[in-house]
Amino acid sequence: MATDRLYYEDAYLTEFDAEAAEIRPGGWAALNRSAFYPTSGGQPFDTGTLAVGERTLHVTDVEVEGGTVWHKVDGPLHAGDKVHGRIDWDRRFDHMQQHAADHMLAGASWQMFGGVTIGLHLGKENSTIDMTLPMGRTRLAPEETEALETLVNQRIQQDGPIRCWFPAPQELEALPLRKRPTVAEHVRVVAMGDYEMVPCGGTHPRTTGQIGPVKIISCTPARGKMRLCFVAGMRAVGLFRQAYGCAGSLAAALSADFDAAPDALKRERDVSSSQRKDLQERLAQAALEILREKKRGNIYAAHLPFADHATLMRAASELTKDPEAVVLLSCPKEEGRLLVFARGASASPDMAQLLCSAGARGGGKPDMAQGSATETDALEKAMGMLES
Repeated sequence: MATDRLYYEDAYLTEFDAEAAEIRPGGWAALNRSAFYPTSGGQPFDTGTLAVGERTLHVTDVEVEGGTVWHKVDGPLHAGDKVHGRIDWDRRFDHMQQHAADHMLAGASWQMFGGVTIGLHLGKENSTIDMTLPMGRTRLAPEETEALETLVNQRIQQDGPIRCWFPAPQELEALPLRKRPTVAEHVRVVAMGDYEMVPCGGTHPRTTGQIGPVKIISCTPARGKMRLCFVAGMRAVGLFRQAYGCAGSLAAALSADFDAAPDALKRERDVSSSQRKDLQERLAQAALEILREKKRGNIYAAHLPFADHATLMRAASELTKDPEAVVLLSCPKEEGRLLVFARGASASPDMAQLLCSAGARGGGKPDMAQGSATETDALEKAMGMLES
């Protein structure tokens, strides 16, 4: 039984009456007519409800098989039951905006760069188009991406008509389609303005203006192809709102205007980097003073409560310039100690073996090893092994 797909004639139809024609295990029901869109062509299924008398069943998935649209419901339904369907319009219209934006982007990419669309995915947060480009290109330059986005939004603002219909075979042959249909019969065509025409069975707004703004998020390589990530309509509005709020908070934190915020941030980062380098140098010098004061023969060993891993590494690097030096360092770590053991070129102890023998976890080479220990006496154990 083929389902009469009401969305083909009217994508804005949100309620309809129908009859359950067939039931199959797992909560699936086929209706004689339906406005619910099934997952196909990269566009996700509609959700909504089916009212059966006083009961309301929720439609949680929709699939199509051989012309029959199947609805997964969360309650019992029997063949012959009369139902009143209602689709989730917010979800449907969001998908209509994203799908129509896909057409606009794919068509403009074809005209501008020779991009051939090979796949579409409408996700919950953003959507992607995979396409091939001439000469094996897998990305667009920033200025090309900006030009593509500008052209698409200019066409949207023209508010041109979007027409969906099933042309007769002779008419179909004469149409300037961007790509040929993948089916031989019942080919449905979607045309937008005078710049996009392609076979498609999805749902779309009546005019391009209802797509709303389109924002390209990224243009990246994906499995040897180019992947264009985008949002449209209210998703784009949400992204703009989020970006504006983030930019406003950043500008306020920097006590700068929007335009001056990037330069202000760079200055802050430069100052922070300089201060961080100065602090690291001070910590390293303090560590070296302590270690030189505590030196026993050729052994430099100490627990440095103020240090971090970078400080230990800098101190070890400086002290092992002495070819006879043996350096055993530790600093605090969450639940234990961080350890760095190192030796000069002429010293003999195997640092990796010593680290392991002291009960630490980690590794390295004979001249340099690092790791951590939950016990706080690992450094003392290593010193004892060297002095025994």
